[in-house]
Amino acid sequence: MRLHTIDAAIIAVYLIGITFFGLRFRKSQRSLRDYFLADRNIPWWAIALSIVAAETSTLTVIGTPGIAYAGTFGFLQLVLGYLLGRVVISLILIPQYFRGELFTAYELIDRRFGKMLHKITAGVFLFIRSAAEGVRVWAVSIVVRTALGTSEIGSVAIVMVLTLIYTFEGGMAAVIWTDVIQMVIYVGGTLAGFLTLTHLVPGGWPAIHSAAAEAGKMQVFDFSFTFTKSYTFWAGLIGGTFFTTATHGTDQLLVQRLLVARNERDSKLALLTSGVVVLVQFTLFLMVGAGLWVYYRMYPYPAGFRTNDYVFPTFIVDHMPHGISGLLIAAILAAAMSNLSAALNSLSSTTMMDFYLRFRPQTTDSARLGISRGVTIVWGIVLFGMALLSRQSKTVLETGLGIASVAYGGLLGVFLLGVLTRRATQAGAIAGMLCGLALNLYLWKGTHIAWTWYTIFGSTTTFVIGYTASLLLPDKSQPMVTDGKS
Repeated sequence: MRLHTIDAAIIAVYLIGITFFGLRFRKSQRSLRDYFLADRNIPWWAIALSIVAAETSTLTVIGTPGIAYAGTFGFLQLVLGYLLGRVVISLILIPQYFRGELFTAYELIDRRFGKMLHKITAGVFLFIRSAAEGVRVWAVSIVVRTALGTSEIGSVAIVMVLTLIYTFEGGMAAVIWTDVIQMVIYVGGTLAGFLTLTHLVPGGWPAIHSAAAEAGKMQVFDFSFTFTKSYTFWAGLIGGTFFTTATHGTDQLLVQRLLVARNERDSKLALLTSGVVVLVQFTLFLMVGAGLWVYYRMYPYPAGFRTNDYVFPTFIVDHMPHGISGLLIAAILAAAMSNLSAALNSLSSTTMMDFYLRFRPQTTDSARLGISRGVTIVWGIVLFGMALLSRQSKTVLETGLGIASVAYGGLLGVFLLGVLTRRATQAGAIAGMLCGLALNLYLWKGTHIAWTWYTIFGSTTTFVIGYTASLLLPDKSQPMVTDGKS
């Protein structure tokens, strides 16, 4: 079944409208500070919504209901770690980022350790972000193919090209303000989907809650201590804290939003506020998943679902009223475009600031801006290719999170070595990071340990081996002031 003409029109209006809205910011881009930091003139509340939009991809919008459809509300345990991780970042990392003007997170590593580790951490980010983003972009094709019947390549290309246009032209200001609009759209669309479910299921939400609770699907907490389950209280609290500290504290995709704040206070306020919004948002997605489970028990889908990621998109196309279907598809595309624009801008800023300008510092301001736009196009092509390579992913949400978690442990360990210690050296930190990455690769491919534990194992290994190796392999790196830490 394909979308009605009304729904297709709504999607078309959204795609054209958001693209032209982003293009409005082109005139304000006169320097790299404008292009990558939005001239540090964005209010904290807009940054908070942008942070949420940046970490909410199509994986989240279609994957989280799929988790509740197949399991329980245990995913919320991870959100506890998301909240605590934000507190850690506010106390430890944000103060460091506001000592001088930084364009990327990895310039902090240069200031603390030196150029070699700076390049390594920036390079790891470029590789892991492009790989993880490929999975996220591929998730878009699930929705577009289900709704419009386009080919795999065509489905990815539609969103990729339009997002690239406004990111290329408008820079970080366009990214943030389109994030704000797109978040309103995808949360509003998901809420509309939830309300529709409560009307389609006899008895509404009380009936959904009763049936789901009786089946144990409303269970949130699992206090069992095991490394093989992704969603337990301990994996959520401990693993989620380390994961969020890494994603929001060392990944340029999200650190860039912290850097555009007017001051340190606004940056912290935006980050902490985003955590509350994330909690509400994930609860809504899981409630949709519970509603879908009850609905399809009453009205089974005859062909079955290819994976749980297809449950929500299929419901939207087959059962939602005309107009609401279009709104929901537009909402999912909004989440995809929001995350994709953030990835394009962060990959471009890291490429320019951490690599190109280190070799060509004499480049004029006008040339820098032009090259930055060109680099954005290159990364758009790369992500398109990575998306096509991600076609074999079975569960897009956990695949994307798993890929990212492999590298986050090493990155977080290095940042903690730099901020919390004085004795850590560049040689020691590199040794620790390589060991942390190697361990996480083994955990990912060679064991059944859940992805939620990768970051803590990788960062702990990096920190311990890095600090020990620093005592054995001292070098001449000049550490920055770290408030008297050992």
